[in-house]
This record gives sequence, structure tokens and C-alpha cells, in this order.
Amino acid sequence: MSIKDRHLEFSPLSGRITRDGFTVEVKIYRFVGDEADWALEVIDHEGGSTVWNELFATDDAAYEAFRLAVDEDGIGSFLEPGETLH
Repeated sequence: MSIKDRHLEFSPLSGRITRDGFTVEVKIYRFVGDEADWALEVIDHEGGSTVWNELFATDDAAYEAFRLAVDEDGIGSFLEPGETLH
């Protein structure tokens, strides 16, 4: 079976998050049937994507990495260049 034939399993922690007037979509996923680690991706309102290079042992750990990034750098760190939080 090739990778393109596989389906993704999304964590229930995935979803839209709004802060400071901006909404991003958090996607935490892995291949269906895999007990592999979870990937983390954040998509901004214009479709720009930020993907973590590391994988996470649990979906909770992936969400915590997202939460820490927002707490430390703000939700604006996920917006396309040129976007500001003003």
C-alpha cells in the first residue's frame, strides 16, 4: 500500500482556535491503524501552513506544543508574513 492510499486519523484535539481576533486550524494527525507518533500542523486564515518537524508520542503532547507556542510567541506567529495583530 502506498502512502497516498492511506487515510489520516485526526485527534479530537484538532480544531479551530481563535485568539486576539485571529483563527487558526490546529491539525493533529497520524495514519489510520498506526500506533505511530502524532504530527502537528497549524493552518492560518489564508491557508498558510506551519508544520512541526518533530512528532509527538501523544496527541496531548502535540496540543501542548501548540499551546506553548501561542503562549510564548502569540497566535500571530502562525500568520503569513506581512500579517500583524494590530
